[in-house]
Amino acid sequence: MISPLLTVPLTACLALTATTCATATASAARTGAGSPSPATLRLELPRPTGPDPVGRDTLYLVDQSRKDPWVPSSGPRRLMLSIHYPARSVSGPPAPYMSTEEAASLLRRKAPGADVPAEVISGIRTHARAGAPPEKGRHPLVVLSPGLGLPRAGLTSLAEDLASRGYVVASIDHAYESSGTVFPGVGLLTCAPLCDQPRPPEGGKATISRNRAKDVSFVLDRLTGRHPAWKRAGLIDARRIGMAGHSIGGDTASTTMLTDPRVKAGINLDGTVDATLPATGLGKRPFLLMGSQRDHTPGKDDTWDRTWKVLDGWKRWLTVARAEHSTFTDLALAQSKLGLSSPDAIDAERGTALTRVYVAAFFDQHLKGRKQPLLDGPSPANPEIAFHRPE
Repeated sequence: MISPLLTVPLTACLALTATTCATATASAARTGAGSPSPATLRLELPRPTGPDPVGRDTLYLVDQSRKDPWVPSSGPRRLMLSIHYPARSVSGPPAPYMSTEEAASLLRRKAPGADVPAEVISGIRTHARAGAPPEKGRHPLVVLSPGLGLPRAGLTSLAEDLASRGYVVASIDHAYESSGTVFPGVGLLTCAPLCDQPRPPEGGKATISRNRAKDVSFVLDRLTGRHPAWKRAGLIDARRIGMAGHSIGGDTASTTMLTDPRVKAGINLDGTVDATLPATGLGKRPFLLMGSQRDHTPGKDDTWDRTWKVLDGWKRWLTVARAEHSTFTDLALAQSKLGLSSPDAIDAERGTALTRVYVAAFFDQHLKGRKQPLLDGPSPANPEIAFHRPE
């Protein structure tokens, strides 16, 4: 992911605007002394593109029926959620990106040795307001699952954009699977017990996806059941639930659909399919494969080739030219502006925009019933997107 050998501090390019990053990089090149003081930088995620303001709550859930699969001695399975939703007005304090302790853990694991104050990362400006009054009505629910070793915060820009378009979005941190998540009354839990093992758990990475699928089903129980854990659960239309994930989170989307019929549509963003789908597919439910052209064109990843053949409902296989693995997350701009991606990598802001528009189009069509011509084939407006229809 992020190299420790940074000539320009990470802070200069986590401000998800090209101007800020370019200015900081140019300054570093001129002075040879790094970027301006982090205190002078205004770090900000891309603005949501939908019409609604965005609110955000956090929710701590504990599944007392299951021991944690990675550290059984720690007790029951724990999950932290960020829930973004359409708001009625822009009121309340800005929702924090992550806590300072979580940011410090992220830097230790992904950028060891980088001279970056954790407060700069935790202080990245979001566009959601904590506890903002919700928009009236019932909205589709989209569950987001991050890659292994990455925090749910890395999908914040996608979550905010979907919420601004009329979705409730639940992003999940699975205990012991992120760079570091603070759980109330427990403290910081990192990915060390799982990520630092010399080999994956018994059954391979598919075991992780299957455990995550259990997590997601528990989350759906607690958000849509008779006694929901979230005070705004009335916003959710339980008949319209979708899921998207990045990397192993994408594998989790299809794995969850195998066991939970409540999830009506799913998206895999650049994730290997470790949990092989059966020949019966996903019960004719729609699924979108969207990944990098380098790794996920037909013949590049046999797990996608196999998955495509058994998907038995509406399906699309899209690739993004010059995309990297992080293109589909908030980390993309940092990599591209610091020269950590390939020289011809897609501009990170463009990659974010493409991810947002195709993810939203998919859910608009399959959860809201609004036909989206964007999904019918190549668009002159988006030449980076290739459609594949392998036999």
